[in-house]
Amino acid sequence: MTDSASARKTINLAFTGASGAQYGLRLLQCLIAGGCTVNVMVSRAAQVVIATETDLKLPGSPPAMQATLAQYANAEPGQLTVFGREDWFAPPASGSGEKAPLVVCPCSTGTLSALATGASNNLIERAGDVALKERRPLILVPREAPYSEVHLDNMLRLTRMGAVIMPASPGFYHKPQSVNDLVDFIVARILDHLGLPQDLMPRWGEERAKGKDGSQS
Repeated sequence: MTDSASARKTINLAFTGASGAQYGLRLLQCLIAGGCTVNVMVSRAAQVVIATETDLKLPGSPPAMQATLAQYANAEPGQLTVFGREDWFAPPASGSGEKAPLVVCPCSTGTLSALATGASNNLIERAGDVALKERRPLILVPREAPYSEVHLDNMLRLTRMGAVIMPASPGFYHKPQSVNDLVDFIVARILDHLGLPQDLMPRWGEERAKGKDGSQS
């Protein structure tokens, strides 16, 4: 998906403790492959989830974690930066920092609560608070079932504040053949909302609009 639209665009990406680490990791791969610069934040709970759901083991220190994720995503030097949980000098922590979108993927219900109530107890929560107050794109990808009234109320509040709530609920009309296809469905939707090109899956109606040889009918 590399082109001028995504080259050098900065995206803030946070991993929190909900199930669904594969969504965030796949998104990271696609952002790096697309030429974006990615600022990464990882909660302690997210480290546990990633180790439980995948074969990836993240070290505790930000520099070591950065090296591991850079290798995982095949990032070029300087393309991926990991910030500590209380690094208040990180660009996502201030409205005067670079005006980059924030994606929390996966987004725990605890993080939903913190963002809905304005808590800023760590860098991820502060980055979300900044995105809301600065009216920057904020995409939250919760993965929970069922949702309680508290969860739904927090999602409604955040939607009214301008956030996009995108539950990790993949569709099936593209006839997925693997779990990876289901993951790519959600990642493709996130990339679309970020305004980045993607070829993970066709958009609705694209195949019908094209002839069998790939030309427009």
